[in-house]
Amino acid sequence: MNQAEALKQRTTQFALRILRLCRALPRTDEGRVVSRQLLRSATSVAANYRAVCRARSRAEFTSRLGVVVEEMDETAFWMDFLIQGEFLPAERLDGLRKEADELLAIFAASQRTAKGRQSSMNK
Repeated sequence: MNQAEALKQRTTQFALRILRLCRALPRTDEGRVVSRQLLRSATSVAANYRAVCRARSRAEFTSRLGVVVEEMDETAFWMDFLIQGEFLPAERLDGLRKEADELLAIFAASQRTAKGRQSSMNK
């Protein structure tokens, strides 16, 4: 399995784990709002990474990768918000937060590399 396929699987599994987490959130107005935001951003990471893999140009690749980075960062925000808002204990989110940090680091590094290559090609 190549790296792109591995990341597709990893982002999909991450989104599924978030889905299961959202099912466990309280059914209050606040819980529903945060759940929707978290689920939307996490599933967007997986969907947009698939789009990155289908990019037709370097510029499109870089642009779509930027969306993935933004959505992963937003997902991390909502998980931190769950903890700060006392929806769930931090320990419950440790594994997901670690995975989010790792994926964000991978995608941010890829974005920097892609931007660097695009800049050098435009000179």
